[in-house]
Amino acid sequence: MLSTAPPTHSNRRLWLAYAGGCLLTWLLFVLGVTEFQPGLWQFWEAMYQASMSLWPPMLLGLGVWPWLGWLNRRQRPLWALCAWHLLGALLFAEVWQLLDYAVALWLFGSAHAHAMLAQAILWRALWGALVYLALLTAFSAVLNARRAKQLELAQVQAETALARAELSAISGKLNPHFLFNTLNSLIALTRKDAKAAEQGLLRFAGMLRYVLAEKRGASERVALQDELEFVRDYLALEALRLGPRLRVNWQLDPQTLLDEIPPLSLQPLVENCVRHGIAPLPQGGEIIISAQRDAMTQALQLCVRDDGQGCEPGQTERQSKPGSSGGVGLSALRRRFALDFEGQARMQIHTAPGQGFRVDLWIPQY
Repeated sequence: MLSTAPPTHSNRRLWLAYAGGCLLTWLLFVLGVTEFQPGLWQFWEAMYQASMSLWPPMLLGLGVWPWLGWLNRRQRPLWALCAWHLLGALLFAEVWQLLDYAVALWLFGSAHAHAMLAQAILWRALWGALVYLALLTAFSAVLNARRAKQLELAQVQAETALARAELSAISGKLNPHFLFNTLNSLIALTRKDAKAAEQGLLRFAGMLRYVLAEKRGASERVALQDELEFVRDYLALEALRLGPRLRVNWQLDPQTLLDEIPPLSLQPLVENCVRHGIAPLPQGGEIIISAQRDAMTQALQLCVRDDGQGCEPGQTERQSKPGSSGGVGLSALRRRFALDFEGQARMQIHTAPGQGFRVDLWIPQY
């Protein structure tokens, strides 16, 4: 159960609002009296009446907040809550009358105090219950708003933790099929072209170094040109297996190369294109990777698309779940951009049977 006792610093706004509400109530009381009895003397008398009438409930209202917090520290049945609040309303009205009586006794004597008590006892009881109900409603709204905010924060933290876990799974390893295929291709290449095999091993080592970088976490940023270099190495190694069937078209704005993006944002998208768009087709296909600047927002626009067979739009959600054989974390990437950039980044997927696969990213630059 979430705690209902908020930290001290968070109550500052609450008590400022309470003080403002008390002042507004006092002013309305004064204006209401002087509206019917205009004049300077009547104005001072209205101020006196407002102060004498309102100071007890304003003072007692300070106790409604901790009283409500005590009642909400544990689950209580509805009938028990109603009984406690009925008791609270009776105590509120009773203490209000006792304070009025004590001040009247001190200022004007016992005869006047008894007369005032006899005259106002019923009205004070009614007004006490109404004021208690109003304060209870206002403070309950504050508590409910804080609970809702805590629940929302807990949900966001849970989603963030889930996204981080999924992204760690993506960042911590390359696809096993890619590793095995690459190693087999390099082994075969050593018999035919030792120099090309050496270059392939260097690219492979560079990729591992990029993935296993100890000083970089999934929440940090890398330059776009570093991510593109990693993707180039990946595609060069895939080309050892696919040969001319894999064609790559780079459409990069040089002004975007120093823009920052989360690490391993592009490689999973390119890998999807290779595995599902290019490799299954005998004739292969083309992957287009583009980067440009948004003229209006100056955000980085990235696009990865292929001219493969595509799929039904709903199929991408099933394939993008962690652990599925059909994808490498599209859902995790989408959640990553939503959480890391507080909703300012976007990721859109466009596909249809026979129309290829396309992913667009909009990443703000601060």
